[in-house]
Amino acid sequence: MIGDRRTPIEKEWDAIRKKELKYLNSRSNKKDSFLNRKLEEKVPEKLQTTLDTAFCKAFELIFEKGTGIIEKTYKREEAEKNYQINEFTSQIKQDRKSLKAFSKKAKGSGSVNLLLSGASGVGMGVLGIGLPDIPLFTGMVLKGIYEIALSYGYSYESEQERYFILTLIQGALSYGDELIDINQRLNEYMRTGKLPDCYDRAQQIKDTAGTLSKELLYMKFLQGIPVVGAVGGFYDAIYMKQIVEYANLKYQYRFLREKL
Repeated sequence: MIGDRRTPIEKEWDAIRKKELKYLNSRSNKKDSFLNRKLEEKVPEKLQTTLDTAFCKAFELIFEKGTGIIEKTYKREEAEKNYQINEFTSQIKQDRKSLKAFSKKAKGSGSVNLLLSGASGVGMGVLGIGLPDIPLFTGMVLKGIYEIALSYGYSYESEQERYFILTLIQGALSYGDELIDINQRLNEYMRTGKLPDCYDRAQQIKDTAGTLSKELLYMKFLQGIPVVGAVGGFYDAIYMKQIVEYANLKYQYRFLREKL
């Protein structure tokens, strides 16, 4: 644009804000799939509660003992060095291309995790393994977010970062007014860097687990049926994609906001 005096950072900031608005508009309503409607009458009433409990336990276990295990699946030091290189380059060049290098790296790691999630989900589904797949799926989700965080120079061990991550996951699988509310909470955290006054980790884990179990209910039921469960397992990658997409959006938003 002739006469555009915005800096590269300002242009990227404006672009990510438009991308956020487009994302929110695209998820204003949820449409149940034909497969979900077919499975609705067949799913046991207690499965929702069982899934809630399984996801809660998976988050608690990974936060307490599993982060180190997840870190063995990727090279954290190399990721941190890549961030430092990209940061140095962006400071020297100060152009949009160098700023886009961070999101490019994040998307690259996300693509690998999508393939891994899909392969493991299908494999479990062929064997008729549904509920036992939840700790593995949860671990893959956190692995994907951890790698995205490192791409933008953020850690993930503190209580504040765990709040941010749990809320991210909840938002990625929400729609309409609920998504808008969660998105505003994330933006408020970015503005202040502080936990909400009413924050309770156990409750946030419960809320995030509830969103996950509600969204994955029918597919985890289907995944528990041998052979045909491969279809349910394939949806691990679909839900993983939703989470990774939103995580990349919000980390990029956070990264650019701080640079401004």
